[in-house]
Amino acid sequence: MAVSANKLELLQIADAVAREKSIDRSIVIAAMEDAIAKAARARYGSETDVHAEIDAKKGELRLSRHMLVVDVVENSSNQISLVDAQRMNPGAQVGDTIADTLPPLEYGRIAAQSAKQVIVQKVREAERDRQYQEFKDRIGDIVNGVVKRVEYGSVIVDLGRGEAIVRRDEMLPREVFRNGDRVRAYIFDVRRETRGPQIFLSRTHPQFMAKLFAQEVPEIYDGIVEIKAVARDPGSRAKIGVISRDSSVDPVGACVGMRGSRVQAVVNELQGEKIDIIPWSPDIATFVVNALAPAEVAKVVIDEDRERIEVVVPDTNNQLSLAIGRRGQNVRLASQLTGWDIDILTEQEESERRQADFENSTRVFMEALNVDEVVGQLLASEGFTSVEELALVDVKELAGIEGFDEETATELQNRAREYLEQLEAELEAKRKELGVEDAMKDVPGVTSKMLVKLGENDVKTVEDLAGCATDDLVGWTERKEGGEPTKHAGFLDGVEISRDDAEAMIMQARLKAGWITEADLARPAAEADVAEEPAA
Repeated sequence: MAVSANKLELLQIADAVAREKSIDRSIVIAAMEDAIAKAARARYGSETDVHAEIDAKKGELRLSRHMLVVDVVENSSNQISLVDAQRMNPGAQVGDTIADTLPPLEYGRIAAQSAKQVIVQKVREAERDRQYQEFKDRIGDIVNGVVKRVEYGSVIVDLGRGEAIVRRDEMLPREVFRNGDRVRAYIFDVRRETRGPQIFLSRTHPQFMAKLFAQEVPEIYDGIVEIKAVARDPGSRAKIGVISRDSSVDPVGACVGMRGSRVQAVVNELQGEKIDIIPWSPDIATFVVNALAPAEVAKVVIDEDRERIEVVVPDTNNQLSLAIGRRGQNVRLASQLTGWDIDILTEQEESERRQADFENSTRVFMEALNVDEVVGQLLASEGFTSVEELALVDVKELAGIEGFDEETATELQNRAREYLEQLEAELEAKRKELGVEDAMKDVPGVTSKMLVKLGENDVKTVEDLAGCATDDLVGWTERKEGGEPTKHAGFLDGVEISRDDAEAMIMQARLKAGWITEADLARPAAEADVAEEPAA
């Protein structure tokens, strides 16, 4: 049986739309069926349950009206009596649905326009869904596209199978694009929105540089060389930490390439951004020293609790300026690369600070223990920094100091404990004076000194503490582009406490206040354990 021209035309239209929009042919045919059914309902009445079916092979169209079999007909548009239904199908029962074939329709202009709108809408939804499904799995990839238009500083890029946007803040400084320019960028986010999927591109993202190196360096693509960390000041300077899994391959040399050809290709793509390629090390001290290149480092002092590292550089050859860099750029990038806060001192500054700490510790011991300067200096030179440390140390260790005996050591410890008891009493009195409630003392991790500090900042109840953020307690650092980082003090400024301890203290307060349960407290720890568990 030959297929008529209008039937062929239906299939040809479906094929053309499916190819043009890169969607499945069955979706286009389903959209046509919905559109024809809607147009038919305009002819037979909106309450009529009209269905349209298009044969995907022959293009034949079949219209039918579905009606529910009932005992008593209340709406003849979509219901049929059992007697009438059994005339059409002797096996029909109440509750069944009967399909009654309808004759072909001649569609008017309004019905045709309505059908067209339905098809366009359905096809657009399918196209958007296809784009979202395609690009959501490509987050983290580099794509090439052509600039379609520029809107308010943002660039709309045609990717061939979709449109993407590069916002002004995701472009390199002084970078200008015009219609028709080719763009290479990194997909960092894909969102499903009512106006369609939004694909966000970036040329400033640290991983854009990492992916560019993976394209230029075969050793990275093959997994022999791994990029462990990237820090960027987009358009100006960047640092990248690399490590080799093969001892015979130099990771830095592989990234630089013959006569710098590989790194130069990345630099050219990033508009001349200078790139320092640094050997990564699991030892944080070594990694920080490498990251601060080209500055020389005399020594480093690590504070693991606060993830802070103190770097001492020589006084000569302007090493301090080299380590800090222009507008603090070198040390800022090194800090971003390593994830640690870095303080830089010259040897002279470190010596002066160490002397000041020694004098301060000596004075504290003289005043707290009522001893002369010689004893205070002796304790400070042995590495004791606080009265608390002295009170808790083993008396034999104290007696082992040259010039001390066990009797002297015992007397010093007794004086230290008396001093701490007196200090505790003063802090307790101050706490009560500030109106900090007694229940605050029962929150794990809270000390008397903390209670006074919190009271001075109007945190006086367990609920007040539960409502705090970690930044409220320990402060935070604000980093502004092109400027020095600004440190904002927290309520517990001057008290030795890490961010993790402060967060744990707040969570314990929330538990005590009844805001969360023990199960809520245990869940993040369990999730962290799962995240850290290595893949089999």
